[in-house]
Formats: sequence, C-alpha cells, structure tokens
Amino acid sequence: MAAVERVGLHCSTCRPVPMALSISVALCSHNGARYIGEQVQSICRQTFPPVEIVLSDDASTDDCVSVAQLALETSMRELPGLKIGFRVLRNTTALRVTKNFEQAVSACSGDLIALSDQDDVWHPERLAQMAAEFEKRPDLLLLHSDARLVDGERRDLGQSLFHALEVKQFELDWIHVGQAFDVFLRRNLVTGATTLFRRSLLEHALPFPKEWIHDEWLAIVASSVGRVDVLEDELIEYRQHGGNQIGARRDTFLGKVRKALASRGDTHVKRAIKAELLLDRLLSLGDLVAADTIQKLREKIEHQRFRAALPPSRLARCVPVLREAMTGRYNKFGRGTRGVVRDLFESV
Repeated sequence: MAAVERVGLHCSTCRPVPMALSISVALCSHNGARYIGEQVQSICRQTFPPVEIVLSDDASTDDCVSVAQLALETSMRELPGLKIGFRVLRNTTALRVTKNFEQAVSACSGDLIALSDQDDVWHPERLAQMAAEFEKRPDLLLLHSDARLVDGERRDLGQSLFHALEVKQFELDWIHVGQAFDVFLRRNLVTGATTLFRRSLLEHALPFPKEWIHDEWLAIVASSVGRVDVLEDELIEYRQHGGNQIGARRDTFLGKVRKALASRGDTHVKRAIKAELLLDRLLSLGDLVAADTIQKLREKIEHQRFRAALPPSRLARCVPVLREAMTGRYNKFGRGTRGVVRDLFESV
C-alpha cells in the first residue's frame, strides 16, 4: 500500500507549449539518490516539458525522493515560466519494478505518459520529438527510441542500446510498416526508459501481469490493438552501472557460447506461461484484436511448449528440433539458428 504525498511546485506562469497533447512522466525510484537529481533536471529542461512528474518510490532507504524534489525546485527557479506538478507515491513495502511502474502510470493524468528510470539523462528535444509523432499520427499508441549507453559517470561506452541488443534492420523495418507484433513475438525490443505512449493504452494493459516486465507488456499489448513505431535516434543517455535493475550489454562471442551450453532451467516454461497470460488478455479484448494476431500467439505458445518439453538427452533432441526448425517457428518466434543451436546443445 502506498502512502500518497502531494507536493505542488508551481510558478506564476506556464511556459508556452507548441502542441496540444500533455505529457506525464512516470518516474520510478529505489535508492536512487546518486543519480535521480540529474535525471529530474534533464526532464525539466525539455524543450516541450511535461505537465507533471509522478514519482513512485519503492521503499527506498536513502533520500532519493528529497533529492528529486530539490532538483525540481532548483530547475523551476532557474527556468522562469516552467510549471510542472509533482506527486510522490511512497511504498512502505517494495512492489518491485513491474508493479511499481504500474502504480506510477495509473496515477498519471497526461494524454501521453513517458516512462523514466531514476538514473538516465534525457536529451532536451526528446519529448518534443516524440510528442510530435503522436500529434500527427492519431493511430499511434506507443513509440520508443534508441539510446546512447554511458557508464555511471556518463562516459560514452561506444555503443547504442540497439547495438547492444543486436537489433537488425529488418526488425526496425517491420515495426515501421506496422508489423511490431511479429517482432515482439520473437523478442522484446522496447526499453521502458525510451518509451512514450498514450494513456488510453492503459485501458487494455492494466493490470500488468507480474510475470512480465512492464515495458515489454505495454509494447506487445499496444502492438496487438494499435500502432507501435520506433525512432532510430538516440534520445537519452542510458546509464549502465552496478546498480541497474535492468540494463543492456552486448554479449561477447564467449558469452553466447556459454549461454548455448548453459542449463535452460524453466526458461521456456516461463515463456509459455507469459504467452498464455497474453492470450487471455487479448481474448478478453474481443474484436479489438485481429483473428490472425490470436492465431500467431497460439502458435507461439505451441512452440514454447515444444521447447519446454525437449528431452534431457542432447542426442534425443536432434530429430524433434530439426523437425521444428523446418516449420519455420524458430525464425517466427525466436532468433532462428541461435535458438536451434541452444536447443541442441544446452544442458537441462
């Protein structure tokens, strides 16, 4: 249960804005005092600033909430005309990432909601550039972008988020032409820290299943009922450090080999359960979801169940894995040859 604290931080006049849509920022924190001030400052310095920041703090033991509030107060003194509401939700017991973000977005009132981690830095044009897409595209439900990876001190790590995730151009092209659902059935490419979405999406996405990460859930539900797109620009600095709850690092070749030989544990069982939860949600939405979307998801569930049921013996897996590969499902619902190799060689 969250204790709600309302803090009004307003100045006498509001900065003129060029667009009609309002933006709320859903900022989640947990012991983030080291970085959260810089992130709040970068939010305040947007050329198209949000109307509010909803900070949902997940049982922090440091002073990150007061650091965030001070950063906002300081920014508003330094930027005459800036007006941003500030609301704090304090969790006495930690909800963890997915449910903490669910709480934050549920409290937002803007037309658009920007997800924010506590330790990143936004480029000044981020919200303006993304909001402009929603202004001109009424069918757009969710938009995400690339990011620049930096270390704890904001030193450039020499790669983008999409590079770290090994995003392929065909995946971006599919998203651009309206096939985001097909991409997300293979793997999630949406990082919450880069995401902006219409608040109306929450009618279909709430509540978030605890088995899913909030960003991948929002993305695949949005792609099921509306349009998702991606900006290939790096619009934030995505900080990578020892305290990341979720980060992004590109695997080395040796790392990929280790994964291929590692135990699969209950990975595929969990993926099947997630797909089944998604199917239940999409079926509950009725005619909002196309029949072929439902059919693709049913096939995804069959594929995950097949992978979960593979025998312990590597030799005994050879024929069924090769048969499954010939159906095209490894390409349709995973990363193709990489999945085949893992299923042939990983331990159980």
